[in-house]
Amino acid sequence: MKNSQIIEPYITSETSSLKSVILGIPHDFGGTPKIEDCYDPSSIYYLKNNLFPIQENITREMNAFLDVLEKYNVSVLRPENIVGLNQVFARDLGFVIGNTLIISNVINNRSEEIPAIENIINLIPSQKVLKLNKELTIEGGDVCVCKNHVFIGYSNSLDIEKYKVARTNQSAVDFISNEFQNYKVMGFELFKSDQDKDENTLHLDCCFQPVGNQYAIIAPDSFKNKSDISYLENLFGNNNLFYLTKDEKNTMSSNIFSISETVVVSDSRFERLNNWLRERNFVVEEIDYFEISKMGGLFRCSTLPLIRA
Repeated sequence: MKNSQIIEPYITSETSSLKSVILGIPHDFGGTPKIEDCYDPSSIYYLKNNLFPIQENITREMNAFLDVLEKYNVSVLRPENIVGLNQVFARDLGFVIGNTLIISNVINNRSEEIPAIENIINLIPSQKVLKLNKELTIEGGDVCVCKNHVFIGYSNSLDIEKYKVARTNQSAVDFISNEFQNYKVMGFELFKSDQDKDENTLHLDCCFQPVGNQYAIIAPDSFKNKSDISYLENLFGNNNLFYLTKDEKNTMSSNIFSISETVVVSDSRFERLNNWLRERNFVVEEIDYFEISKMGGLFRCSTLPLIRA
């Protein structure tokens, strides 16, 4: 990529053909952290059980993902490397709605990650980059553009104060609703836990994701309000939803990644989901991503799409 290249962000669908994406990097991620430095319960669990991933395995898995993206001629951009900083999960640093890149206000533990993508942000016309006021907390994993909607996972004010894993507040949902009035913006309140990875839903993409132009994956146990589940069932149709079991939700089976309306990247462990997708004529590119998943995210978490056609 030449520095003179101008990037025109454009996304109106989570699943349309991917043209340009920021993929996180596995380099110099800092090794095994101390428990007090972890900010998600999955990392804490694997750290306590001496199973936290090592550099070699993270690099192998992310390189396999890169190979698939390049197979489909996607333009892949990478953050600048910061030694000792975990930069695997690029998704949370921002998100595109229409032709605007919104820069997230992430938790303080991750604030150093955003300067590492300034080299890419600077390639986007300034009028198409939106930086939020500090009181609006939001991370890209909580945002999904789909069917003329913007779905946002969020936490109420009490949970925001209580949980480190509560990353998106009501004020951010309200702001996005006011700023993007051509979309129906809906906030889905999610269950949170700082200590139990199986009771926590870190972001919306850990419990919901559209696939193709009519299907979606959903983990009903993650939603606080049954009315939100009913809304999605009415929007997609029950027969078009893949309902995750509790165990499948706990492995973040919803966190696959769409390259197009017919091609997805999924973990080789997700046999039931992958078979369901193939039965509906999806091409499923299977990758082993278990080691990276120990840090609380998978394929969607590793990517920040900029352009979908």
